[in-house]
Amino acid sequence: MAMTWKHLCAASRLSEGEPLGFKVGDQRVALYKVGDDIFATDDVCSHAFALLSSGFLEGHVVECPLHGAMFDVRDGRCRSGTYRDIKAFKVESRDGKIYVHLDDDVANENTPDHALDAES
Repeated sequence: MAMTWKHLCAASRLSEGEPLGFKVGDQRVALYKVGDDIFATDDVCSHAFALLSSGFLEGHVVECPLHGAMFDVRDGRCRSGTYRDIKAFKVESRDGKIYVHLDDDVANENTPDHALDAES
């Protein structure tokens, strides 16, 4: 399956400790800023439908707001309980814009969840 780089937002929209969620085609992606690094994972918890972008980020670990499952944003590995790992995506920052490497079938459109996004 081919992969595609998708522009999600301006890097300036990301704040440390405040995940941001996006809908890209049928897929939901969460971005996280930790120090000078930016990470991206599936935005939906593997345990039940809850958006990790509305969860709590501490260091490299995001906590699901619904049942407290914890995932490492660097690789998507579950750090608590017996929940399935989530998918982590490659991220690049180019000219102040954040791009994420996604499968072609989910990267056909880019619809940010946030109305604030004047970029696109």
